[in-house]
Amino acid sequence: MRAWHVTKLGEPREALELSEVQKPKPGTGEVLIKVEAAALNFFDILQCQGKYQEDPPLPFTPGAEVAGIIEAAGESVDIEVGQRVIATPTLPNGGLAEWVTVPKGNIFPVPGSFPAAEAASLFITYQTAYFALQRTAGLKRGEVLLVHAGSGGVGSAAIQLGKATGATVIATAGSDEKTTVCKQLGADIAINYRTEDFVTKVKEATDGKGANVIFDPVGGDTFDRSRKCVAFEGRLLVIGFAGGRIADAPTNHALIKNYSVMGVHFGLFRKLFPEEVVKAHQELIDLYEKGLIRPLVFDEFPFEKVPDALEQLGSRQTYGKLAVTP
Repeated sequence: MRAWHVTKLGEPREALELSEVQKPKPGTGEVLIKVEAAALNFFDILQCQGKYQEDPPLPFTPGAEVAGIIEAAGESVDIEVGQRVIATPTLPNGGLAEWVTVPKGNIFPVPGSFPAAEAASLFITYQTAYFALQRTAGLKRGEVLLVHAGSGGVGSAAIQLGKATGATVIATAGSDEKTTVCKQLGADIAINYRTEDFVTKVKEATDGKGANVIFDPVGGDTFDRSRKCVAFEGRLLVIGFAGGRIADAPTNHALIKNYSVMGVHFGLFRKLFPEEVVKAHQELIDLYEKGLIRPLVFDEFPFEKVPDALEQLGSRQTYGKLAVTP
């Protein structure tokens, strides 16, 4: 079978090599999945560069999200062969391969009607957004949700989940094309932050009250500005730092406006409460089947074009998710 390997550290085009390797066999507690599609994430690029927190020895296969069909099961696995699933492979044996073995705890069933590229794009972004909005922030019907980077993978999930909850959703993005995408996803208001001041727009839209929940995967200046338009008793969610700078949170300002700054670390939550992740997955599948959410896939690439796909992802000119299909 074919698999992509990081053979040296560098940009994806330099680091990745397409290799012919032996098809794996599932061990005890594992399943073998024939990969239908693999979703890409920005941390795949960081792994190629050696800049991610996980630092496996070379060579290794990246790829954290796949959709596929269970082809075989190892000992201690009671699961139906032929079941369609999404799965989260673990390094050094990631999902950018034609077949991959995955621990049984890392697989989640999906309907047969779920397109492979969309299914592969469901887990990380939608689980993170669901955890942030439902468990951490407790978003309620009728509240105002401000989503930054709304056309991105996790931002697009947050817009859809916010609307499914019954919130009024305001989204920001960095171009008119991306604000149009946010509106298509369901945002009530979409703001091009390069040409408009989102603080002013949020205050205008809320009669000066501000947003009850702010979903911020950007950090830096975006976090600083968000503090100016968070509502009294609001919740400011720290999702990530795509902007590069890790912002400070002055405690005197939080005291004056009585708001909370809430960290969102889905990876640790998943380790501590795996049963809650299973419940959330079923909730997400129910929402999908009701037509309330649908993963946004910007483009699909053939398996041979993984370096091209990662290069495009790194350009930050895309929206939603990118997928590759063996």
